[in-house]
Amino acid sequence: MNYLKTYLKGMAMGAADVVPGVSGGTIAFITGILDPLLESIKKIRPSLVGVIKEKGIKAAFMHINGPFLICVFGGILTSIFTLAKLITYLLETHPIPVWSFFFGLIVISVIHMLKQVKGFSFARLGLFAVGVAFAWGITMLNPIAVEMTYLNVFLGGCIAITAMILPGISGSFILLLLGLYTPVIGAVKNLELGIIVTFAAGAAIGILSFSHVLSALLRKYHDATLVFLTGLMLGTLGKIWPWKEVLTFRENSKGEMVPLDERVLSPMQYEQITGQPSLLLYAVIAMLAGIFLVWGLERFANKNR
Repeated sequence: MNYLKTYLKGMAMGAADVVPGVSGGTIAFITGILDPLLESIKKIRPSLVGVIKEKGIKAAFMHINGPFLICVFGGILTSIFTLAKLITYLLETHPIPVWSFFFGLIVISVIHMLKQVKGFSFARLGLFAVGVAFAWGITMLNPIAVEMTYLNVFLGGCIAITAMILPGISGSFILLLLGLYTPVIGAVKNLELGIIVTFAAGAAIGILSFSHVLSALLRKYHDATLVFLTGLMLGTLGKIWPWKEVLTFRENSKGEMVPLDERVLSPMQYEQITGQPSLLLYAVIAMLAGIFLVWGLERFANKNR
């Protein structure tokens, strides 16, 4: 049963990772699997070869908490391969309720993370402000056109995976900034194995390297790190805000025109400028659904602990 729960938490991480602006690391933190995930990944190092020679493959597999890792990454991959089409479809056809759902999810996640901090000081408030400013600055950047080569896909995997396990920063949004989001998602939907394997190799290198850094920060500077990560999460809300006006467009790898630069609007401004309904009631319901989902996950995680 514990393995099933871990698998479902991995699926929740994968679903979040597919959406630009939402971090799978946030879901991992809320559900209580971020620390064991980082600790397990940290154990995958050259010294593992010695464990295999001395005790065998099975002992090495248990040493890195293999069943746990298989459940988490199995859930993530399940979501990525099964939900990629659904989530991209929903974002195209029902953007306001979908973004409202994720907006509510991030708001309650910020509250959840701040509750874990034992005390505040001017230094920590400064870290929080830096986190907000940094994330806001990243989300306001315009995507760049990176050439679609295997080397760039590999490097994109290295960079994006660090954000995917980092609460507050969306790996999908990093790919979007690099201009690789659409090609990578398209490769997943069309099962283009060359791109998928290259991206996965980059992700493996990136996660093995970055897990040591993040784990050390959480161990030595737990509250300060949480405050900074919470600031990152709050700073992404501008990107997730449901009502926007598209100012400029860009051409993606398929020749389609997609939004490039957007500005935030109120629901009333959205109706006046675009001539479309704001769907405010649906947005509020979706936002509350996101809030209650995280609240339920928090209650569930606390009960298990």
